[in-house]
Amino acid sequence: MKRMLAWLRQTPTACDPRCASLLPAAPLSELPLARQRIVVVDLETSGLNLQRDQLLAIGAVVIENGAIDFSQQFECTLRRSGHCASASTLIHGIAPSAIAAGEEPDEALLAFMQFLGDSPLLAFHAAFDQHMLARALKESLGYRLRHPFLDVADLAPLLCPQVNLRRAGLDDWLQHFQLQASERHHASADALATAELALILFSKARQQGLDSLAVLHQRVQSRRRRQLAPSL
Repeated sequence: MKRMLAWLRQTPTACDPRCASLLPAAPLSELPLARQRIVVVDLETSGLNLQRDQLLAIGAVVIENGAIDFSQQFECTLRRSGHCASASTLIHGIAPSAIAAGEEPDEALLAFMQFLGDSPLLAFHAAFDQHMLARALKESLGYRLRHPFLDVADLAPLLCPQVNLRRAGLDDWLQHFQLQASERHHASADALATAELALILFSKARQQGLDSLAVLHQRVQSRRRRQLAPSL
């Protein structure tokens, strides 16, 4: 029985036919940052367990033509049956009643992917958001997320090496640049705060001659390799 359950969990879900209309992910571009469309996303989840916890809410804003485009915003809460209040409820503030009244996961996720288009994604501590979003898409739509993610938590120390913030979180960087988040641990508010931080970092990137997402990604990867290399 355990083997059967394990096999079922590993069996890929057939891709929802509605996904056929979605734009394929574009590779990271070498165009100047001011000519990019970038979707800044933040997720709220039922907890931090990558395998068991669920995606509850998505908030996203768009950076385009070098500025936040307030006409392009996305926000939704996903319906989750049997969801109960937990310790995470105290953090994100999404009540079980709001979850019960949310959108069906497949419809919410499809709408987000239509909003995303072929654009790259930007998030703070992006690995968590990338994993949770990819898992939700696979489970609800059988869709494999291929869009590249860039992590603001990597870009900030790369572009601001003189700032002495070890293992800094979003709040630390917002405070450093004197940015205000209207409501922390709310998906849309956190996405907006992350976008405002990203614009400051992009300005610094241009000053350093790193004026494309492709180049920034390469520099982040190089920095990561240096950090992992054994010291002589």
